[in-house]
Amino acid sequence: MDVNEYLGLFLDESQEHIQSINTQLLKLEQSGGADVVQEIFRSAHTLKGMSSTMGYEHVANLTHEMESALDLVRGGKKESNQLLLDTMFIAMEQMEDMIADIENGGRGANVDVSETVAAFQSFIGGKEVVVTEVKESNTFEVDLYMNSVIEQAKQTGFEAYQITVKLSDAVVLKAARAYMVFDRLQELGEVVRTNPETEEIEQEQFDLSFDVLFLSQEATEVIEHAIAQVSEVERVEVNVFTGTSESEPEVAVTAEVVVPEPVVQKASDQEEKETKDTKEQVAAQAQAKTIRVNLERIDRLMNLFEEFIIDRGRLERLADEVGQPELNETVEKIKRGTNELQSLVLTLRMMPIEQVFNRFPRMVRSVAKEIHKKVQLDISGAETELDRTVIDEIGDPLVHLIRNAIDHGIERPEVRVKAGKPEQGMLALRAYHGGNRVFIEIEDDGAGINVDKVRAKALERGVISDEEATVMSENELAMLIFAPGFSTADVVTDLSGRGVGLDVVKNKIESLGGVVSLETVAGQGTKFQVSLPLTLSIISAMLVQVGEESYAIPLSSILETTLLDEADILTAHRERVFDFRGQLVPLVYLKEMFGIESETKSQFPVVVVRKGNKLVGVVVNDLIGQQEIVMKPLGTYLEGIPAISGATILGDGRVALIVDSNDLF
Repeated sequence: MDVNEYLGLFLDESQEHIQSINTQLLKLEQSGGADVVQEIFRSAHTLKGMSSTMGYEHVANLTHEMESALDLVRGGKKESNQLLLDTMFIAMEQMEDMIADIENGGRGANVDVSETVAAFQSFIGGKEVVVTEVKESNTFEVDLYMNSVIEQAKQTGFEAYQITVKLSDAVVLKAARAYMVFDRLQELGEVVRTNPETEEIEQEQFDLSFDVLFLSQEATEVIEHAIAQVSEVERVEVNVFTGTSESEPEVAVTAEVVVPEPVVQKASDQEEKETKDTKEQVAAQAQAKTIRVNLERIDRLMNLFEEFIIDRGRLERLADEVGQPELNETVEKIKRGTNELQSLVLTLRMMPIEQVFNRFPRMVRSVAKEIHKKVQLDISGAETELDRTVIDEIGDPLVHLIRNAIDHGIERPEVRVKAGKPEQGMLALRAYHGGNRVFIEIEDDGAGINVDKVRAKALERGVISDEEATVMSENELAMLIFAPGFSTADVVTDLSGRGVGLDVVKNKIESLGGVVSLETVAGQGTKFQVSLPLTLSIISAMLVQVGEESYAIPLSSILETTLLDEADILTAHRERVFDFRGQLVPLVYLKEMFGIESETKSQFPVVVVRKGNKLVGVVVNDLIGQQEIVMKPLGTYLEGIPAISGATILGDGRVALIVDSNDLF
């Protein structure tokens, strides 16, 4: 079997299982629960099986140790503790590095997991484990679960052996000899249990003999010969293990008592067969419904559909000019069909930002613990959708902003208590749509940005001059933290102080066509806001006329349209406003903003647009109507024009600029 053809599927499913484990580990740490442990165990078990099948043994070995530790917790033999949780979080970080190495053509062997494996084995072999070995008779008493494992192994050609190893009286390093025995056994099968426990053997807390419960397909003579090759082994006994379990007789009796009538049994068999067939059909259908498509093909489909939308607009215009009912009816059917096709095409590249947000709870926990702070992360709007290309690129900038908020923003618990705050800091991560853009906010309730310190650092590093420092507002000074090489940290740590990070964040966001801004209040906290384009190529828009020019305003940002008389215009704080349902809303004249000459009317249309809970009235000359438009970038030469996010080609071949309503605020 060529496993390379399944590599993409393996990588995707591995990421899903790793994310699932991370999420469930956070739940386990906060509230616990047997169902949570079971969910983690299931994901770890699946991940182990997948990686083993693909031949990635380093991943399989790490998940095997994790699975063994979870099995003890799941079976009630040990309780989960903080050390185990920390080890699991570390294991997941290492697992991500392994998967990344596999994605880059490696085998997942670039990560040293020896300490993590040792920590799992220490937990597995700890003295708290409830064991039921009968040392006098040198036999193992297994529970129902272990007995099931042994029975399944026997069905696949394995045999269970009880091995007794006796070392010579002259042995010096008992633990070393025992390790050599285990090393030989691992080449022939799998060690299930030891008596005494592995940890006790490693610490030489046993006499000269120890017992091993062992699964292997080899004959007893082969096993005996392999162990006898180890020096200072005096005697080896290998016997077939029969097994004892106090639960088995009860199960057998129950099975004998509950015997249905033959007719009922036949019907049950038929129902079971039908149920099995139905499940197989459903599984086959579910498998057939999902296919993997190369992203380049989706891009090509999008480009072709964009051209089709432009031609459809021209066809609608021609149909209106001709005025034939049959042609108009056909164009209307094409319009309805393409509208449905459009929604399908657009969703192909759209993905919820949840997959980016999901990595942050574990990261926040890790960073906060590293610098001895208490932080509660609150995530909202994870279902907000973004283009796949933006999703792939926005993760790292958000990581920098969140780490900055924890390190610089939120204070230590004792400092927060003195300031009258709860010792646990709050960090909010929000995402929401606003017009044809997506807004992501990272807000903390920390100390805020020390503007005076920023000013002093900026002057010291020559970022600004003395004259600029005197005229800059506090918000403008706070934005200096995005300057290259700028840092307010007094000590260089693993998290901050090197002057890199926020300038990279700004450059990355701007390269995606986005904008980053911040608001800060001393002693109350800081809010970073990232504004990103949806990068949807096809949107619904309202076409408006200003002078001889046509403009498009995205329909998603429009609240409603209204007609306004000149007499209805009021003045507040030297700004023109109008009364919109009891609320004073400022007016923006597009002809003034873009320098367009047009006649003055006594009554004119106003398009009311919104951003969050803020409103602005956009004054235009005429409303042309609603239309599906294709967004085209302006290019680097025209990049950065205020209040313009792109352009579109109308049905008559003219170009209309697309208004970015968010800039109007």
